[in-house]
Amino acid sequence: MTSYFITNVNLMDRPAQAVLVSDGVIQALGDPAVLQCPPGAPTLDGGGATLLPGFIELQLNGGFGMDFTEDPESIWRVGALLPRYGVTTFLPTVITSPLETVERAMRVVLSDRPADYRGAEPLGLHVEGPFLNPRKKGAHNPEYLRLPSPDLVRGWTPENGVRLVTLAPELPGALETIAALTKQGVIVSAGHSLATQAEAEAGIAAGIRMGTHLFNAMPALEHRAANLTGVLLTDDRVGFGLIADGIHIDPLMVKLAWQLKGGRGFALVTDAMAALGMSPGVSRLGDFDVIVDETSARLADGTLAGSILTEDAALRNLMRFTGCTLAEAAETLTGTPAQLLGLRDRGRLQPGTRADLLLLDADHAVLATCVGGELAFDRRGGQIA
Repeated sequence: MTSYFITNVNLMDRPAQAVLVSDGVIQALGDPAVLQCPPGAPTLDGGGATLLPGFIELQLNGGFGMDFTEDPESIWRVGALLPRYGVTTFLPTVITSPLETVERAMRVVLSDRPADYRGAEPLGLHVEGPFLNPRKKGAHNPEYLRLPSPDLVRGWTPENGVRLVTLAPELPGALETIAALTKQGVIVSAGHSLATQAEAEAGIAAGIRMGTHLFNAMPALEHRAANLTGVLLTDDRVGFGLIADGIHIDPLMVKLAWQLKGGRGFALVTDAMAALGMSPGVSRLGDFDVIVDETSARLADGTLAGSILTEDAALRNLMRFTGCTLAEAAETLTGTPAQLLGLRDRGRLQPGTRADLLLLDADHAVLATCVGGELAFDRRGGQIA
């Protein structure tokens, strides 16, 4: 199959449109009476659903009973199931662990792709730690925390499987490490940090371009103590990820962040962990058991340990918390993360971009997902024919 039509879809404000896909790339979008489709090309009926670019997930620890830090080989198995939530590209996240674990995960991303794989694309790792502030470690194992050094990250490049690194910019050696990673083409994000305004701005000058899960594992907003959180909310040189489950952040604070930075570097992340898609019970995050109920995941002491949030639920929550439109909310899972990662081939519905596509029903839940032009999930049991 080289070409096919997706018919009867809504492109936000344009109903009953069509999309021509060929060789995994969007060729044309618009009026089905005008588009030139090869004779006899198969079709996928959109059923009046809304068409969006596929979701790009910047922070995912695992899912469906599998944890990337504990079992990096599970990256492809989890990725195969992510299209049910609209995810077409993701950064498997490895949390604080021995550096050998990062090396192992790099090898998995680079070389272990199954021959018949038809799931979300693991674009490279998000390495969250071990260069974190011990006082903001959250659910990370303090045994493996260490100070940053350019020597420790010398082989961390996109070509070797690392796309994003979270570290605390106030640590000794952090600025040199940020500069080294940036030179190597890796996006650096500030997180699990107690950085002051001056320390955060020094990190940005060295190359930081993001903040990891805004508000969580960083200083609270203070009216007499400017800090990392305030900088992320006001400095247009940086974006951030935000967990919109209503548990990690109160909806009012999500609305505040949206009013300050909506449309300017505001990306939704789930920070979901192994319990994603599973029943409540005991799960794993790195070295720790995590107690999971119907809405959250926590260590035994009550510390939040990732989430069980899905991307389409995060989209709906953002609309509900802030009053933003579907188009605005969708951008936080498509165009904005693509921009933060420097990706030009996805995150948009435009001729020449990858055919990473999803269909949303009237309740903004995922109906179907195509990854690189291949139908990877269809809740209706349909097929391109």
